[in-house]
Amino acid sequence: MGTVLGCIADDFTGATDLAALLARSGLPVSLRIGVPSEEDSAADAAAFEVIALKCRTAPVADAIEEARRAFAWLKRTGAARFFWKYCSTFDSTDEGNIGPIAEMLMAELGAKQTIYCPAFPENGRSIFMGHLFVGEDLLSESPMKDHPLTPMRDSSLVRLLAPQVRGKVGLANRHVVARGAQALKGRLQALAEDGVSHVIVDAVCDADLSEIAAATADFPLITGGSAVAGQLPRLYIEQAMVSPPAARRPTLPPQGGQIVLSGSCSAMTRRQVAHYGSRSASLRLDPLALAAEGAGAAEAWLGQQSPAAAKLIFATAEPDDVRRAQEKLGLEKASELVEQALADLARSAFRRGIRRFVVAGGETSGAVTKALGVTRLEIGPEIAPGVPWTFAEVEGERVALALKSGNFGRETFFTDALDLLEAA
Repeated sequence: MGTVLGCIADDFTGATDLAALLARSGLPVSLRIGVPSEEDSAADAAAFEVIALKCRTAPVADAIEEARRAFAWLKRTGAARFFWKYCSTFDSTDEGNIGPIAEMLMAELGAKQTIYCPAFPENGRSIFMGHLFVGEDLLSESPMKDHPLTPMRDSSLVRLLAPQVRGKVGLANRHVVARGAQALKGRLQALAEDGVSHVIVDAVCDADLSEIAAATADFPLITGGSAVAGQLPRLYIEQAMVSPPAARRPTLPPQGGQIVLSGSCSAMTRRQVAHYGSRSASLRLDPLALAAEGAGAAEAWLGQQSPAAAKLIFATAEPDDVRRAQEKLGLEKASELVEQALADLARSAFRRGIRRFVVAGGETSGAVTKALGVTRLEIGPEIAPGVPWTFAEVEGERVALALKSGNFGRETFFTDALDLLEAA
């Protein structure tokens, strides 16, 4: 039947998160790293195609152009419906890139209206009266307020989105959603008649997401987090747009050593690093030291470790430490130094026989997959909600990659990930 849903994600961990929830359906999911080349045939496309970009913090014009090229490739697969995926904490700036890319896709599709629903109740992300909550805290009072690249200091998604788009922004609140899909359709139609093209939709539980998906499944474009997209396969099966899933073949994990690489400075990743670091050999990367001396010492340390032994290399740090490095080096320079070091260390780890990589942080995941030359990923078992093991071919060798968004997973995530692979 060709591709049913073409998806574009603004970073690598977000793409694996989306692919994992779509894969729960048992239907074929393909995750491609970066815009596929002209040589990548659209003929072998899966029912659900996900393209992982690295455009969350890119200049707006560059982000739009990259997303446009991804959209063009997905159109060639036959996709008629599209999903624009961004973080469940709505990571963005006043300029974008969530709104500008959504408006570009709407223009390409001739869509007059779309929705924005980053809720992921299973991971503690909910929207009520247009305000985004992380657990029981407003987004603006959560650790996201100290994010080094996209600090989120407002919780109102209407206020956050409005400066990013040219069209009017409105809200379909929980009272409407709770009355079901038909009531929500009516609210969206009323907003459309009032010229509102961008609609924030509340959701506090999976039942809400089910109603939202039912109300908008016919939209040419839906935007949001992975959880609302995860409701779509069931609807597409019911509408006979795709055949019911066949039995899934068991996944065979690759043999070889292991390593955890962490660039995220989120609150949960800091806890995960502390937990795993107390049980493994570990090395912290300091941006100031990298600027002065390079990554030679880290390369030497890695060379002294057994490929099979538990080991962790991390740049994860407390917010005050991150700010100090940024003040001395500049925000972009500090980030680039860390990403490049972790990318180089991933290549070195591969050369030393390591085939199992756990990577924390969207920017870090992008740098590592690019360094390894990964262009397409097979989706494996979920480690935590929205975080699967993925598998790829690197220089003819099978490699396992767990690409984790900063705040996802519980404190024991790194251990859980590697234990799951051993049990497979």
